Amino acid sequence: MTQTKNLSKRTKIITELLDQKKAENIDIFDLEGKDYIVDCVIIATAMAGKHSYALLDMLKTELKSLGEVFYSTDEESEDWIIADLGDIMIHIFTENHRKKFNLEEFLTKIKKQESLQI
Repeated sequence: MTQTKNLSKRTKIITELLDQKKAENIDIFDLEGKDYIVDCVIIATAMAGKHSYALLDMLKTELKSLGEVFYSTDEESEDWIIADLGDIMIHIFTENHRKKFNLEEFLTKIKKQESLQI
């Protein structure tokens, strides 16, 4: 599953994997053509910190075998884990941190912005 493959197909696979492993409140933000660092952001809520790590480990195992590249991961805190797949960014939060940082509000504003015209 190289980076050139269909973004929506890749996003669907990621969200299905998260759902199978009991991630909650999975949201997808399609930001293609917007002024943002990636084309798609996926946010999911883990039941607890250890669940966050388990979700990331599962994604690494499953997606790498499909050819997906993890350019970077930030897993210093079990409350907010980030995986950078180049054009897709995955955020795994614990519930309290998801509410606290409210990334959805920020991404919704970006999604509503008009694409920059050159």
